[in-house]
Amino acid sequence: MSFIETDEQKELRAAVAKVGERFNFLDYVLPKARTGEPLTELWNEASKLGFLGVNLPEEYGGGGAGIYELALVQEELAAKGAGLLLVVVSPAICGTIIGKYGTDEQKSHWLPKLADGSSIMVFGITEPDAGSNSHQITTTARRDGDDWILKGRKVYISGVDQADAVLIVARTEDSKSGKLKPALFIVPTDSENFVAQQMDMDILEPDHQFTLFLDDVRLPADALVGAADAALMQLFAGLNPERILGAAMAIGMGRYAIDAAVKYAKERQVWKTTIGAHQGISHPLAQVKIELELAKVMMQKAATLYDSGDDFGAAEAANMAKYAAAEASIKALDQAIQTHGGAGLTSEYGLAAMLASARIARVAPVSREMILNFVAQHSLGLPKSY
Repeated sequence: MSFIETDEQKELRAAVAKVGERFNFLDYVLPKARTGEPLTELWNEASKLGFLGVNLPEEYGGGGAGIYELALVQEELAAKGAGLLLVVVSPAICGTIIGKYGTDEQKSHWLPKLADGSSIMVFGITEPDAGSNSHQITTTARRDGDDWILKGRKVYISGVDQADAVLIVARTEDSKSGKLKPALFIVPTDSENFVAQQMDMDILEPDHQFTLFLDDVRLPADALVGAADAALMQLFAGLNPERILGAAMAIGMGRYAIDAAVKYAKERQVWKTTIGAHQGISHPLAQVKIELELAKVMMQKAATLYDSGDDFGAAEAANMAKYAAAEASIKALDQAIQTHGGAGLTSEYGLAAMLASARIARVAPVSREMILNFVAQHSLGLPKSY
């Protein structure tokens, strides 16, 4: 692993940053979030420039790069306050899983559309009684001739209103008890007996959360991705990228907060000099800068390990990166608000609204407590606590 990015990666960062500047937080994202509108114009622009499919195979219209490059895209957009939540689920989770385990027909149909952004596929795993404990999933898939019949319920599913399909995690009827053997199904959002109900959330976000009701949704045989008994490997193929992209988004938001705080600290004068000259302001910002950089290095390590095929090493690093990025991002935004004083709570700067968004990273896609459980068990070799 090199800490020096290639010329292509540097050029990609610069190009994405330009787009993020055009669709920045205060002028574009925050007004959209306040009215509950999706970031369609930004999505379309990122699509046109090939950013969304940078990790997908070239033969299907993607960039042929890796999760490292997709995380780079997400980080640079988020550094302008314009991170795209659906990048985490559509090209990162769903695109990766279909690319690794899908049939030739599924790859040919979906990957070009996910690569150019013309279709969006979101991810459905969480259930009311199966959050962190995915082994408790009760959504079932049963055979009816050549078809599959899905029945169950999902919650906190992002962006269903923008999606053409949901990649649903279910279990086949013969595995209702015992260890989870997930089966993944591509479910079009216009399927009969598929109902999406928007959830009420107390955060400002352009992307909505949904509860899904699958009441005997009939699917053709080719809706199944991979094998019905493929167990956890095809599921984990998407969860590590999810954590890496989540970390990238959090790091980007932290960078945005630091930049805003530094700009204000250089301009705001209360006594004889600008407030940035005072250690009470400068030291906390310097500390957060260090913590963000440390989280970024772990994120880059996780992406590099994942792209190299080291799934276990990537899992450890991805969980650590997501944990560190969430903590640093929240701390950065809190310190940015403190640096601005009362101005940090006004609509003019939007930092308080972004703090609520950053807070999500402590909870999703996996809680910090479950990450600590993972590290305690798998990294330290301590007994399993749950």
